[in-house]
Amino acid sequence: MKPTSASTAFVSVTTLFFAWGFITSNNDPLIAALKASFNLTYTEALMTQLISFAAYGFMSLPSAALLNRVGALRSILIALATMVCGCVLVQVLTRYQDYGLILFALFVLGIGVTMLQVAANPLAAALGPPESSHTRLTFAQGFNSLGVVLGVNFGSALMLGENVLKAGQRPISDMAQRELALVGVSKAFALIALFLVAMMVFIWTFRKYIESSDAPREVVSSPFVALRSRWAVFGAVAIGLYVGAEVSIGSIMINFLNQSEVLDISLEKAGFYLANVYWMGALAGRFIGSGLLTRIAAPRLLGLAAVIAALLCATVMLTNGPVAACAALAVGFFNSIMFPTIFTITLDRAGIARSATSGLLCVAIAGGAILPFAVGLIADRMTLSVSFIAPMIAYAAIAMFARFASNAHLHASGATPPRSF
Repeated sequence: MKPTSASTAFVSVTTLFFAWGFITSNNDPLIAALKASFNLTYTEALMTQLISFAAYGFMSLPSAALLNRVGALRSILIALATMVCGCVLVQVLTRYQDYGLILFALFVLGIGVTMLQVAANPLAAALGPPESSHTRLTFAQGFNSLGVVLGVNFGSALMLGENVLKAGQRPISDMAQRELALVGVSKAFALIALFLVAMMVFIWTFRKYIESSDAPREVVSSPFVALRSRWAVFGAVAIGLYVGAEVSIGSIMINFLNQSEVLDISLEKAGFYLANVYWMGALAGRFIGSGLLTRIAAPRLLGLAAVIAALLCATVMLTNGPVAACAALAVGFFNSIMFPTIFTITLDRAGIARSATSGLLCVAIAGGAILPFAVGLIADRMTLSVSFIAPMIAYAAIAMFARFASNAHLHASGATPPRSF
């Protein structure tokens, strides 16, 4: 493949990272909006994230099989079409004011996001020399963070505000107030559906570059073949812990900053801080990280980021006010390189089909649902500050993964990636 074709294909794939970052980030303001509109507990509100995790568990391995059967381009188009259906369902079903129906629509949307991730992550990693796959995927993830920053701002502006605040202060039986609060949710997902249609047109326009860059189909009897690799399983655990920690913190951040003992600000303003400090930190970290990865081994940089993130979570638990707020918001910067480095470290060491490994890694995201559930329970029974203990433990485990990966890399000495650690 010509360098120009590879560059064009990489640009096209990078727009997909932006798209799913923009869309999935709307879950953060959505949780705050639904919690107020339906008078939910934290555990109930975080069902929004659990449904998204369930979609990963349900669809990741079938998506890997689909990718291997029809290729990246068709998998991407099918994923985008499924996401459009999910957004339209959210827009339509909000008029029934039934939380369960909204969760069903979000599950459909989550299926589409899963299919897109399974196809796009290994494609971005493969578009260039293997030795620079960490840098390339981290750079692409930077545009995912850009999408998140814009998405949270978009969702906060449409889904949070005076109507949501009033809904949270009134009895759950006030159907008229709830309907008014959900208007913003309906409008937001209608606009997201139009954005996804535009993405489908864009990808179809550049289809020849993606098709020319698509890796040859691997002969894989079953996506479950990835379970034979101990490194694939270890990487899957690390991915699940990372995503669970990131999602948990992002999901509770608006309500955390809103508390009187932290910053005592409105939900809408808290959404602004979430977008422009927490997620902007992740955006900056990914671009900085893509540069650092050209000088520092991926396992070492991952280990350092995980240790600092764990310490920041401990700071949140032990303090309050602006100090706790700054520590919580700073976690976003150190989260930045974790997903792409864990992903590519695992692909390098698994020693089996990349599509199967990618599928298993995305399945593992479903396992991360344990963390939001745990965070919700702790927040309901104790405090939001104490609930940061769950992501703190997850980051400590990721630091262990990085340590093992660093040692394995030194022992491999450039040889074929080992299947064990």
